[in-house]
Parts: sequence; C-alpha cells; structure tokens
Amino acid sequence: MHRASRVTAELGAVLFAVVALAACGGIAGDAVVSVAGKPREKTTFHHWRGVAAASTAATTGAKPPIPEPPHYTACIAAAKAAVKPVKGQATPSEAQLKSQCEQEYKSLQQEVLGFLISSEWVLGEASSLGVKVSDAEVKKQFEKIKNQQFPKSAEFEKFLKTSGQTVSDLLLRVKLNLLSSKIQQKVVKEKSKVTQAQLQKYYNENQKRFEAPEKRNVQIVLTKTEAAAKKAKQEIESGKSFESVAKSDSIDPTSKAAGGKLNGIVKGQEEKALDAAIFSAKKNVLSGPVKTPFGYYIFNVQTTTPPAKQTLKDAEASIKSQLTATQQQEALSKFVKEFKTRWKGQTDCLPPYVVANCKQYKAPKSGTGTGTGATTAPSG
Repeated sequence: MHRASRVTAELGAVLFAVVALAACGGIAGDAVVSVAGKPREKTTFHHWRGVAAASTAATTGAKPPIPEPPHYTACIAAAKAAVKPVKGQATPSEAQLKSQCEQEYKSLQQEVLGFLISSEWVLGEASSLGVKVSDAEVKKQFEKIKNQQFPKSAEFEKFLKTSGQTVSDLLLRVKLNLLSSKIQQKVVKEKSKVTQAQLQKYYNENQKRFEAPEKRNVQIVLTKTEAAAKKAKQEIESGKSFESVAKSDSIDPTSKAAGGKLNGIVKGQEEKALDAAIFSAKKNVLSGPVKTPFGYYIFNVQTTTPPAKQTLKDAEASIKSQLTATQQQEALSKFVKEFKTRWKGQTDCLPPYVVANCKQYKAPKSGTGTGTGATTAPSG
C-alpha cells in the first residue's frame, strides 16, 4: 500500500463513525448539505473531493484530473489519452468515456458526502451525549500516529502535499475517531453489568457446555496384519518397552514418533472398534489385537480422567464475559439503528447532492441501481 493511502487510513478513518454509524430544515447560501441546521458549503465539498481523488490516485498510481460535471472535458481528454488501442477492439466513444467520468464523479461524491454528513452526525451526537475530547488529547494522538508513519518531517510535508490535506483536516479526523470511540464506550458501558440471576439462568440452560467427558491416555501399536500385532504384543509381554516396539513395529506415524502415546482420547474420537475397546479396557492391561479398517491395534490404557462438570463458580468468569459481550453488541446495534434514523431526519441535501443519508433520499425501484449515488450531477 502506498504510504499516502496507508496514512489516510490511519489518520483519516472515522472508524466507528463512518463504518458503524454512517453508512438536510432548509439549506441556505452556498451549502450542499445541512445537518441540524449546520451547513456544509460547496468549497468544503470541493476540498474533500480533491482529498478523495488524491487518495484514489495514490492507490492506483495514476493522477487523472478530477471529473468536473456537467461536460467532464478534462476527464474525457485524459481518458482518451490513456486508451491503448487493441487490435480487433473498438475504441471507446466519447459518450462512453463521458459515462465513465460521470461514474467516477458520483463515486467521489458519495465518498465525500458520506464523510461530511457522518462527521456532523458524530459531532452532533457527541454534543448531545456530553462526550468531549480535549485539544490536548487530539494533538497527542495525532503526534503518535504521525511519528509512527513519518519519522522524518520532510516525509510528512510530502504527504500533506500529495494528499491535499492540511494539518487541520487530519486533526479533525483524529478528533472524530476519538469521539466515536468515546460514544461507543458510553453506549456499551451501561450494558456491562451482568446479574447473578443472569449467570445462573445461562448456566442452567447450557449444562452441556460445562461438562468435560472422560479422557484416556493410551499407548498403541498399529500393524498391517494380525500376526504382526500378536508378535508386537508378545515382545512387550516378554519385557521389551512399549516405546521401543512402537517405534520399530507401528505403521502409525503420529503415535510411532511419540513412542506409541496418544493422550486425551475421548469417546467417539477413534475408529469405532478401537474406541469401544479402549473405553472398556482396564488400566495398565495390554489389550488387542483389535481389527479395524486401518489394520490391527494393540494398546495399553495408561491413565484415565473421569468425566467432570464445571460448577457455576468455576464457569462464572467465562459466562460473564460472554453475556457482557452479547449485551454490549445488542446495545450497540440498537443505538446505531436509532442513531441513523434520528440524524438522517435532520440531514437536508441540495437536490444534486442527495445520497442515501439524506432526508430527501428515495430508494430506486428494484433493478435500477444501488441507490447510493447522487441523483444528478451538479454543475459546480
């Protein structure tokens, strides 16, 4: 990833705000949108459109002119110059290139308006909830990210120049990140309490989750024939160690390397005939041969661990952690839904700039498009 795009992601991502929270009264003056009566002017829109275009250029390695409606003259000219004729294929017409430029413009427009609207939503929500971040907090976080990404000041200055952003832009984005995190923390904080009754209810309804089955540690030797299995068994009975016989005679590579040991076996884990034999055998009794589709086994059960069940006291910490996470996620999902509805109702957009987060937005009929773009291309 290019450094410019990587740092834009670090400094510019409005994490909870844009991804989770975001997906216009009247509009006065030169504004394109107004959120709760606060306007965002065309100059602001054009500035962030340039930033979005620069970010795209850093990712693709190309730097075409920003598509300018309604004629897209510079964009079409650049597209024509970039076309490399391929034998047997028709050269794109001017109408096709214009359509391409229009789509590029709409993509930039959606991105920029999404950011501008979401930013106002986050700032407004923070104010209504009494969530604040100090200038010192913002500056500290900004410096931390900047120093991580740009050890040399010259590199940072170059980034500002190529990204089209100012330090104020980046400080704003860091502030939005911090506010978003604090809003999220405030929303889930009240849902971090789990009562004893809730713990008991979950424990009672999920008994099997707290049961541990019987486990057995065994030693095995697997051979291709019954005669080979009987021979290996006789060698062990004659005084040879199980480990040495397993390493010399077993055809099971996993257990052979460990001297025949298989630890922590539970019912149903091994082949049916072997499984039944292991869990019916007495401890420290050499058993077999047992015929299976894989060959013949002889085995010895070394240790057994009886089945056990966690008490509520033992399981309390894990249950509490799970219930807390569930409650917090439910609270956050509910908040996000209400947040979107509430702020969309306060978001007025000028007709050429209507996107999905605007009060004026009407979803297109099925099959006519995704409905996330502007309704028409503005002339400025």
